[in-house]
Amino acid sequence: MLSTLKKYVSRYTELAEEDFNAIANLVEIRTFEKKQKLIRPGEKEIYLNLIIKGLVRKYFMKGREEKVTYIAKENHLINSISSFLSDSPSIYFVEAVEPSTVISISKENLEKLYQTRPQIEKLARLILTALYTQKEKSEYDQMRLTVRERFIQFMNNNADLLQRVPQKYLASYLNIKPETFSRLKHLMQKKFPTGV
Repeated sequence: MLSTLKKYVSRYTELAEEDFNAIANLVEIRTFEKKQKLIRPGEKEIYLNLIIKGLVRKYFMKGREEKVTYIAKENHLINSISSFLSDSPSIYFVEAVEPSTVISISKENLEKLYQTRPQIEKLARLILTALYTQKEKSEYDQMRLTVRERFIQFMNNNADLLQRVPQKYLASYLNIKPETFSRLKHLMQKKFPTGV
C-alpha cells in the first residue's frame, strides 16, 4: 500500500527516501464499508485521505436532496478540505460508495512534518495547487459546457464509473436531472455500443 502512496507523491515531486519514510511512519491505513461515513456535517475533518481501493463521494444536503460535489476513485485524495484547513466543522458528508481502503494522515502529523521537513511542505503546496486548479477548471466547465458536453467529457475521462457508481450520484455530480442523464447514457450506448 505504501507503494501506491509513493507513486502518488512522485506525480508531484521526487522525495528523498528519508522524507518519504517520515510520511510512511505517520500514516494510518483505514477501511470503510459501503455507505460508511468518513465524516459527517458538524464534525471536524482531521484526516487527508488517499484512496487505495474503492470509491468515496462527498456531498451535502439541500433540503432532502443530496448534492454530490466530488466522486473520488483509486489514487485520488478526498476529505472535507475547508474543514481540514480551517479547523471548522464540516458542511459535508464523505461516504464510501464501495468498500474502501484509504491511507490517511492526520492534520496534526502533517503539521509536524511541515516543521521538520521543508520538502514535505513543498509537496503539500504542489498538491493543493493542483487540486485548486482542477476545481477551478471543473467549475468553469460546469458554467460553459452544455449538459450534453459535460456528460460526454465526464464519460470520456471516467467511463469506468458508469459501472461502479449509482446513476443518481453521477447525475447529481454533473448537475444533470436523473432523467436527462438516463437519456444521454442511452444515446451514447446506441452510438458507441462497446462503451463511451
